[in-house]
Amino acid sequence: MITSTLAFGKANASGSLKPAVKHLKVATTRNASSATAAAHNGNGNGNGRSRWSMDDPIIQRELFMDVLSANATKRDAKQYLARFKKPQYSGPQAKDVQAERNARHRNDQDRLERIGVNLGGLYAPSRAIADTPQFTRQHVQEKAAVTDAPVPGYGTKTTNNLRLWSSKASHGEFDFTKFNSGEYEASVADQQRAETISAVLYPNDSLERGKELRLKQQYFWCAASLYDIVRRFKKSKKAWKEFPNQVAIQLNDTHPTLAIPELQRILIDHEGLEWDEAWNIVQNTFGYTNHTVLPEALEKWSVPLIQHLLPRHLQIIYDINLQFLQHVERNFPKDREMLGRTSIIEESQPKMIRMAHLAIIGSHKVNGVAELHSDLIKTTIFKDFVKVYGPDRFINVTNGITPRRWLHQANPRLSELIASKLGGYDYLRDLTQIHKLESFVHDPSFRKEFQEIKYANKLRLAKYTKDVHGIAVNPASLFDIQVKRMHEYKRQQLNIFGVIHRYLELKGMSVEERKKVQPRVSFFGGKAAPGYWMAKTVIHLVNAVGRVVNNDPDIGDLLKVVFLEDYNVSKAEIIVPASDISEHISTAGTEASGTSNMKFVLNGGLIIGTCDGANIEITREVGEDNIFLFGNLSEDVDDLRHHHFYGADFHLDPQLTRVFDTIRAGAFGDATQFSALVNSIVDHGDYYLVSDDFKSYLDTHRLIDEAYRDQEAWLTKTITAVSRMGWFSSDRCIEEYAETIWNVEPLPPSEH
Repeated sequence: MITSTLAFGKANASGSLKPAVKHLKVATTRNASSATAAAHNGNGNGNGRSRWSMDDPIIQRELFMDVLSANATKRDAKQYLARFKKPQYSGPQAKDVQAERNARHRNDQDRLERIGVNLGGLYAPSRAIADTPQFTRQHVQEKAAVTDAPVPGYGTKTTNNLRLWSSKASHGEFDFTKFNSGEYEASVADQQRAETISAVLYPNDSLERGKELRLKQQYFWCAASLYDIVRRFKKSKKAWKEFPNQVAIQLNDTHPTLAIPELQRILIDHEGLEWDEAWNIVQNTFGYTNHTVLPEALEKWSVPLIQHLLPRHLQIIYDINLQFLQHVERNFPKDREMLGRTSIIEESQPKMIRMAHLAIIGSHKVNGVAELHSDLIKTTIFKDFVKVYGPDRFINVTNGITPRRWLHQANPRLSELIASKLGGYDYLRDLTQIHKLESFVHDPSFRKEFQEIKYANKLRLAKYTKDVHGIAVNPASLFDIQVKRMHEYKRQQLNIFGVIHRYLELKGMSVEERKKVQPRVSFFGGKAAPGYWMAKTVIHLVNAVGRVVNNDPDIGDLLKVVFLEDYNVSKAEIIVPASDISEHISTAGTEASGTSNMKFVLNGGLIIGTCDGANIEITREVGEDNIFLFGNLSEDVDDLRHHHFYGADFHLDPQLTRVFDTIRAGAFGDATQFSALVNSIVDHGDYYLVSDDFKSYLDTHRLIDEAYRDQEAWLTKTITAVSRMGWFSSDRCIEEYAETIWNVEPLPPSEH
């Protein structure tokens, strides 16, 4: 069985997976609306009817596209869909209607060479050569070049294959003819143009050209992967109805959702299947993993952009939407607003395609990645779909991490120590065995070596910080680390505001009082999206605070602030084992899961965090005494946000006000550079509840300082936490996907 995960840029325990279809016929754009008009006027490739009927199933989709120009939420549901109800035929008439419907899709296939795929207005019709997936531009072919990366199993003879794709000019990198004729730039232009598609993942999409390139990328990798999957299946000579039994494709967030209409296109346009048969195969092949509960983070693409680049796919998406909305109307005739809420097409200016809705409708299972997250998507952003499909379609699969990388490779001395107590490295295959480690929590020799390993890892990070950033830090300090993608909901701003408060407290102390303070190093790391200006402002503030604090002779080693540049998973192997405390402080109800929290705890670092994402399950496993929780709960968030705008007695936390006054006074440089960040909290509703959680955050850090002073008790906490992390293995996670979504059973290596 082929099990494929289509993912874009998700770097985690197993690395970054790039999706993968091959061998595409590609065509120039023909405006979808003009094709519709041609069908109405009898000038297209359809049946050439000179007039049309409201009951004619052949033109129902075209009517539907016209009707969508009006707002569905403002129209009576029955009236809205009355023209799309299927006529009740029987006997020979029913066969005639089905035959006409199938003929329409065959006609769509005939039009494919004119309205199929257009990656930028550059492409002319061409047949692909052999099994090489490629796109064509005039006389220059641009192909998807494949790179296979073997992924060997741990301690087995099994090796899986990770297939990666890059865009290349098929004729080669250099055109000698153009070069010799004096067209020096043009001689390499085709190669440069081709490589743009796969050169940089996730271009800045704040500009229209960036959006277009990003959509091209998504289609490129989906198309390359899907055709490759179909090619391998066809070699088996099995019937198409067996496809979902042989292939499972998991959509890792919405970025590969174009794979749904692409597979439908392949099945009906290339393989000649009827619509219903093809759609049944598509739905039973795909599963969708959601990674966010933030409505603004759910991906959308404008209809004009899709129509320009992928007009045939737009037709298919409209067909899918029509079929789905008919189902909704039949089952919920009294809920007039549900059509607009669940439609794939958002009635805005311009119209937008809701990729999450398409992913749900085109998949047989939808899962969240932590218990709280899975509950929230069913009760908030996808609650209408729960009504439509029932709760069984929506499940939870909590994320996991691989101990082979995030313990054995990242922290080899700790891995060796654990193996010496458990009788070998079998725990790396079955992480639940690590619970046996708890019996050594009071073993003096084990405790001594465990502590020495932690100090050695801190020393390694301290050396890296000095060598790369020129900042000297004391490894005996408490290492407080927050490394993850820069985003307001992850609240790095809360962390740096807390650091500023600590700095102000230290400045106000006498020399004798400072001697009693627990020294601390606050490490930050992470990258901001190219167009995410607020996240970049937070990075700017962290570095500005670091320049002041790290050079203040009154503070010395009591507080250091370090921003670790160019954070990636390889550097995480140095950072994670060195933590004493790690910060997972997202606004409650906004983090889907998180996996860095699992990595830090498995390496002997404790957590300060909110009741969000997988923090809740980690608390359940390690115990409330071995984690530091703070802040409001997810069920209170909406009320607090409402109170920010309408509550007469809402005031910022006075300790946070003091921090803001310091920033405004220019203590960390030009205050205007940070005004938007401060004003988002002071004047614009504090959407992420920084002020509401600030006091609780500071109080919890005081508890951490007190707990860390008692090194013996702290050591007991860390060893206990490590021993209770067995449930958070990626092996358990994949087993759950295999059992509940992919319907596959493991094959023992000895039988392979």
